[in-house]
Amino acid sequence: MRVKIEEIRDEGLKLNERMSLEQLGTALEGSGFRATEPLAVSASLRKVSGGVLLQGQFTSRVTAPCKRCLADAVLELPTSFTINLVPESLARGDDVLSEDEQEEKDRGQGESGGSFALDDADEELFDGKIIDLEPIVREQVQLALPMNAVCREDCKGLCGQCGQNLNEKQCDCAEKYVDPRFAALKNIKLQS
Repeated sequence: MRVKIEEIRDEGLKLNERMSLEQLGTALEGSGFRATEPLAVSASLRKVSGGVLLQGQFTSRVTAPCKRCLADAVLELPTSFTINLVPESLARGDDVLSEDEQEEKDRGQGESGGSFALDDADEELFDGKIIDLEPIVREQVQLALPMNAVCREDCKGLCGQCGQNLNEKQCDCAEKYVDPRFAALKNIKLQS
């Protein structure tokens, strides 16, 4: 999923690419989520003010254990994104900074060392010749993942005593469970 900057004409460039399950697997590694099918990505690229405007969309289909009952939760995650791709040479301002200013900026010192402007949050750097879409899409997949997956909104979860999945059937456990370690505390009478 690499695009040469020369391939982007004045009217822009539209792409329909696929990411395999193996490529998606690296994006989801360690997250607890598994991809269920390859990803179909639609993207358009347009040259704007020295950079490239990337607009893309996809729907990822993943599974993960439900946080309440541990059954498989199947999720569809529609994602749309817009990123301004800026050539590294333009972002560094090589032709504007003096040699001393450039050296200070490269060391990460000065007023902007270790920080970024909020307006730059949707910008990505590229080498100015080739745009690699795969890491951008992998990042967008990771950003689309929810903090916790549930199989359904009204999931009742597991019984804390016997482990029965309460979505399947109600268990016979007492509703007010008293931990045996604290049972003796029930008999204490406090005086005021």
